[in-house]
Amino acid sequence: MKNHTITTFILLGLTDDPQLQIPIFIFLFLTYILSITGNLTIISLTLADSHLKTPMYFFLQNFALLEIAFTSACIPRYLYNIATGDRSIAYNICVIQVLFIDVFGVTEFFLLTIMSYDRYVAICKPLHYVTIMSSTVCKKLVLCCWIAGLVIVLPPLILLLNLKFCDSNVIDYFFCDVYPILKISCSDTWIIEQLVIACAVLAFILTLVCVVLSYIYIVKTILRVPSAQQRKRAFSTCSSHMIVVSITYGNCIFVYVNPSAKQSVAINKVVTVLMTSIAPMLNPFIYSLRNKQVRQAFSDSFKRIAFVTKK
Repeated sequence: MKNHTITTFILLGLTDDPQLQIPIFIFLFLTYILSITGNLTIISLTLADSHLKTPMYFFLQNFALLEIAFTSACIPRYLYNIATGDRSIAYNICVIQVLFIDVFGVTEFFLLTIMSYDRYVAICKPLHYVTIMSSTVCKKLVLCCWIAGLVIVLPPLILLLNLKFCDSNVIDYFFCDVYPILKISCSDTWIIEQLVIACAVLAFILTLVCVVLSYIYIVKTILRVPSAQQRKRAFSTCSSHMIVVSITYGNCIFVYVNPSAKQSVAINKVVTVLMTSIAPMLNPFIYSLRNKQVRQAFSDSFKRIAFVTKK
């Protein structure tokens, strides 16, 4: 971004009402702490418990790590802005924030796709599961998710660096994001906008199609199972992932597929709070409350800690 005389941006935040700043700060602070605590708990359990050394929990571990990174790229900076009253953000920090948020967000989509493929192999090809989803393959798949995130995000970001900013440096958002930055640029942003749309469609539609196809085959396979109890058990192994997928893709649809009216900015802010704060907080609870192995691992760990403390 060719900033010329502009070296800082001003983030307007969620609202300019001073009476709402404290409630917003408390709300975001608590959800952020719960998100970090919940996802760190998931990571700790999958690392420590021998029963959680399967591909599904390896991917869950990486997903929890991504959730921590994603919410940490957005929320702490805004909490700092509210606490200090300083809404400015340095130009370089803004660019870095765009990079991190977009890479973490896109990588999450690809990881959710890999997680759905893992469930497809487990249910549709159970006899070959260990061979197909070996430790080496799982690590390569996670690495591919990160590479895909970088490959999709870097082209529009490189073009973004060439933007000119003449008069306005006020970003109507609570963190640096591509579309709010494009709105205040005095350059011709048509090419960048088309590239952003193309990359977003590629990441969103491609991963969504793969997820939907995986679950179509999963449902068809489960419905062929004669035992009702086995069908219920098979569905229960996918339910947590399906809920998380619905929340993640649902939020993105609300953000990017809406009418370009003035009120859409306010709607986007609310939905983005759900994506960056609420969803990362809920996901560990969704996976733990609906998963017997995670609950058992948490119970065992708690008992071990209690036993050590009593000594």
